[in-house]
Amino acid sequence: MDTIVSYQCPNCEAPLSFDPATQSFRCEYCTSEFTEAFLRAADEKKAQRRQEREEEEARAYCESMEEYECPNCGAQVACDGNTAAAFCMYCHTPVIHRGKLSGQMRPHKIVPFKYDRAAAEQEFLRFAHAHKFIPRGFFAKSQLEKMQGVYFPFWITDADTRADLSASATRVRSWRAGNYQYTETSRFDIERGGEIHFEDITTSALSEADKKMLEGILPYPSEALIDFSMPYLSGFLTKKRDIEREALQGEINDRMNKYAREMLRDTIQGYTTVSVRDSHANAYREGWEYALMPVWLLVWRGKKRNYTYAMNGYTGKIYGELPVSAAKLAILGGSVFAGAAAVATLIGGLLI
Repeated sequence: MDTIVSYQCPNCEAPLSFDPATQSFRCEYCTSEFTEAFLRAADEKKAQRRQEREEEEARAYCESMEEYECPNCGAQVACDGNTAAAFCMYCHTPVIHRGKLSGQMRPHKIVPFKYDRAAAEQEFLRFAHAHKFIPRGFFAKSQLEKMQGVYFPFWITDADTRADLSASATRVRSWRAGNYQYTETSRFDIERGGEIHFEDITTSALSEADKKMLEGILPYPSEALIDFSMPYLSGFLTKKRDIEREALQGEINDRMNKYAREMLRDTIQGYTTVSVRDSHANAYREGWEYALMPVWLLVWRGKKRNYTYAMNGYTGKIYGELPVSAAKLAILGGSVFAGAAAVATLIGGLLI
């Protein structure tokens, strides 16, 4: 692929034009002139300063974040230094402060919370009250106080791909002439191909433990993504990622292949049958960004298992695993039994 180089004036950042007469680059705005060697050296210095700035921002991010570890379930979360975590968001055990965060890369993007705590609690109560046989304690104020606003880590991938598909197809037509019924089957080899751009493929940067929950509240709208800024973390917890982008490459490739196959298959119309023989999408350009997404999280500690309620902190989409009260079910069962016995007695009386 050809590389396009565009120079800007180091003095005023206006576009530069090449002057064949002087064999130099000239700025039409401030009339400065530069050699290509000078501009390349300036670009290298600019790139070095940008890298140093990003590294400094990453160090500042780590130094401003506090890390907590649950002594019971081992869950790790991080928050800014002004945020206190009184209990683990998973098992409600009091957490232990471990000091400054180490080794955590600064995110590139963030989706800020759109639902505040009051709105999140209202949505939770509406969701829970719509279901029957929920334990009474599930609605208690002490339970609602355990709801946490948490930023969860995701990898976001953009890619330009070349996709191809090959398929076999048939077209069948039938007609009748006199006493005879005729059927004609035509067979075709079909090839499809094209350039496909994938935008904002979002993948959880956490292990399988949280994957089902996070997939349940996707998607986050692309337009909600903004450049990361520390103040957005104030008052919220942040989950640390434990999956690097290299480990997700296979999953991303599989998803792009699946999407490309479906898109190209949908272009094949007008046949009786279509059988796809092969399809693939090869990425020739990829971009990865590390992002934090908002989730309101509440975990109910049952006798045998924990139940997770999660709400997308931007769209309000809900993923819920609700507990069922055995006592309420028993009351319902008793009522049904009593009603059935009464009906049986009445029918018996009528038959006598």
